[in-house]
Amino acid sequence: MISISTLKKIGLFAGGVLFGTAGVKVLSSKDAKKVYTNCTAAALRAKDCVMKTATTVQENAEDILAEAQQINERRAAEEAAAVQEDADTENKGAEDFKEETV
Repeated sequence: MISISTLKKIGLFAGGVLFGTAGVKVLSSKDAKKVYTNCTAAALRAKDCVMKTATTVQENAEDILAEAQQINERRAAEEAAAVQEDADTENKGAEDFKEETV
């Protein structure tokens, strides 16, 4: 005689096979294909949107970098001019001192 646990196992196996077969039929149906196609199209649209946003962010970052480099170059030129003025002022004072001592 077949035990109850063996019957349960056989029933579960048969149910799994039935469910699997029905699942394959559903997943390979024309309606499912339409759903897959629409989901893929939506994913491609989302990708395009993300790529446009990434391009905009990259362009803005490049602009910011270029402006920052210009600011640093301008500051360096101003500092060099200030150092040159200080050196000229010190040299003029030294020349005045030499003239007085002679």
